[in-house]
Parts: sequence; structure tokens; C-alpha cells
Amino acid sequence: MKKSLFAVAAVGAFAGAAQAQSSVTVYGLLDYGYGYSQQRSATGAAGTTVTNLNTSGFQGNGESTSRIGFRGTEDLGGGTRAFFTVEAAINTDQGGILNSGGTGNRQTFLGLAQKGIGQASIGIQYTPVHEAAALTDAGGLNNQNGNVIYDRTGSFGAASGQVVAGSGTPLNSVSGMSTNTSYTVRSSNMLMLKSERFSGIQAKVMIVQGGRDSNNGNAAQTSTSTVDNSGFGGSLDWQWNKLFVTANYQTFKNTTAGGGIFAPGYNGAVITPGVNAGDVQQYYAATYDFGILKAYAQFINRKVTSQVSNTNYVERKAQQIGVRAPVAKSVDVWASGGIGNINAGGSNLTPSKFNGWQIGSDYALSKRTNLYAIYGQTNTSGNIMATAYGTNTATNAPNSFNAVSYALGVRHTF
Repeated sequence: MKKSLFAVAAVGAFAGAAQAQSSVTVYGLLDYGYGYSQQRSATGAAGTTVTNLNTSGFQGNGESTSRIGFRGTEDLGGGTRAFFTVEAAINTDQGGILNSGGTGNRQTFLGLAQKGIGQASIGIQYTPVHEAAALTDAGGLNNQNGNVIYDRTGSFGAASGQVVAGSGTPLNSVSGMSTNTSYTVRSSNMLMLKSERFSGIQAKVMIVQGGRDSNNGNAAQTSTSTVDNSGFGGSLDWQWNKLFVTANYQTFKNTTAGGGIFAPGYNGAVITPGVNAGDVQQYYAATYDFGILKAYAQFINRKVTSQVSNTNYVERKAQQIGVRAPVAKSVDVWASGGIGNINAGGSNLTPSKFNGWQIGSDYALSKRTNLYAIYGQTNTSGNIMATAYGTNTATNAPNSFNAVSYALGVRHTF
């Protein structure tokens, strides 16, 4: 009898240890509030055609995109562990709970980590530039206008009248300040290698392999068109006391055999570098915590070049500074401002110049819940932007674009 009890206790102990070695966490974020957006575009040879569009109402995602995810880890012994993440965007303003589109599958990856060395993961993941920007942006990469590094369309609204948080309006589609024109946020088919931090230094390497053959054997298909998407990049971060410095480089390439006119393909959701295009992105930033406030400095450069002719390209540069400070026990305020320009090879149009600024505040009700108020605006002038984004007639090129947005809301993480 004693032996039986001992055996049962031993089995229970092993089962408990096995459960303790692996875990799955459900996490997420919900963001709701009130948003307003005003956009003004002047087009025509002399900028005589002016279009205004205003949208307002209750909305989601004013500060952050709502999401739900599952994160798990398993201890494999010897300092080795397996881990995974599956994360999807939540449709806060549309029918349906989860967003199953290209931007809805935010992250899905699996990896292995070794204590004292680092980790490797594969799947849909954030790029090195986006991870660095998340650490070095005064406004926390929110969804309002005014940030020239993490450019957003601001608030909500679409020409059809459908409320789509963060989508903005078509007026700014060639302004150079549409959603994520500055860098690629995440990529599919990615292998990411990350070292642990040694003497304040951490290194990352990104490799993307996403080739596919579009000829599926259909008899009606008269030609074969092979599409190959690939990329690589890396980053180096250095933390020294209150100073943080980061340097990042990433490049994506699309090769479409059998045709395909060069297109820049500005899309931050997944690997969409365009058609027959090489996409080079660089990001450098630094922060310093003075105690009473934290200072931020950022620079981004993106150049998309045709693989047929290197004189045909689109290039966007921007720099931004910002500060963030606690003004009370539970209140943070921030402000940022930046300038930039867009140029395109082979064009006689005037290069576009843009600027943006933003102010905001977070009031923490708890560790997981906060109220927010954010205001931002963007201004763009010069008509190179139409050529850069595929409109090749000067008469349709916007001479100026101005946008203002603000949001008031509550955000809860779980």
C-alpha cells in the first residue's frame, strides 16, 4: 500500500513538473474612443481644385490597434526552450470579430532559444526597423497623424463611408504620409536571429525567403510568371546607462519574370516591396533619459529602385525629435516634430517636402488601463508625390496635402 501511494505521488510530481515546464498565455489589447480627421488636398496644374474631407465619430484603435494573441513557451532542458506567438487584429469597427486579411494576421512564428546565446524564430514577424522604432518613438507608435517616422493616415474614414479605424481617406494616397510609407512593419517567410545582450549590445539578423511559382498548370494560362520575394537585414543596439542607440538596415526584393511594370509597393503590413523592385530601408535612432524627461532622435531613409533601370526610383527621407515626460504620478505627456522629403528619379516634377508634429498624453488608471488624448497634423507640398506613387500626369499631381486628426479614448491590455 505504501509503495502504491509512493508511486501515485511520484507520477503526480512528474506531471506537475511537466506542466510547470510549458505554458500558454492569452494576451491582447482593446482600444475605443472618439476620433476626428480633416484632410485637404489641392490638385491640378495650379492647385486650383481643392478637396476637403472630414470624418468623426466613435471608433477603435485611436492609440493602438486592438488585437488578441496566444504566446507559449516550453522548457526543453539544458537552458533551451521552444516558444511561439500567434496574434490577430480585432475588428473593433466592422462586422466580424477577427480580421483575417493580410494585416489581420499580425504575427505567427515559432522558435528556439538557448540561454546565454540567443534565439531563432521563423514565420510572420516584425522587422528589425519596426522593433527599433517601437523602442525609440516618443508617441509609442500611435495611430494619429503627425509622426513622420511611423506615418499614419490618422483617425478613420473612407470614401465609401465605411468606418475603418486607422485607414484614413484616399486623399492622401500620394502624399507620402499614407500608412507605413516609411518602412515595412512586418514580413512573412522570415527567419529572425537575435543574440542576448552582452555588455549592453544586442545584434539581430533577418533573412526572408518567399519565392513562389504562379503557374498552377491552368491550361488557359499562356505564359509562366514566376514571382520571387526575398530580403535580408539586421540591427545593432547599444544600451549604456541612460543612453540607447540603434542602427538598422533591411532590404526586400521582388522579381517578377514574364512581365510586370515597376511599382514601389509601399505597404507596411507584409512583404510587398512592389513589382520588379529593390527596397532598401535604413533607420537610426537614439534616446536619453534625463529623469525629468526622455529625449528622442530618429532618422529614416527608404529607397525603392526598379530592377530594370536604377535611374527609376522613389526615395523618402525623414527625421524627427521628441520628448516624453511624467508630469504627475500617473500622467505622461509627449511631443514630437519632424520634416522630410520625397524624390523620384526620371521626373521633372518638384520634389515633395513634408512636415508633421504631434502632442499627446496618457493617464494611467492602472497598470493595464489608461486614458489618452492625441492630436497631430501633417503638411505636404510639391507634386513629385503623384509620380512616385504611380500617377504619371502632372495635372493630377497634388500641389499640397494637409491632414489633422485627434483621438480621445481608453485602452486596456490583458
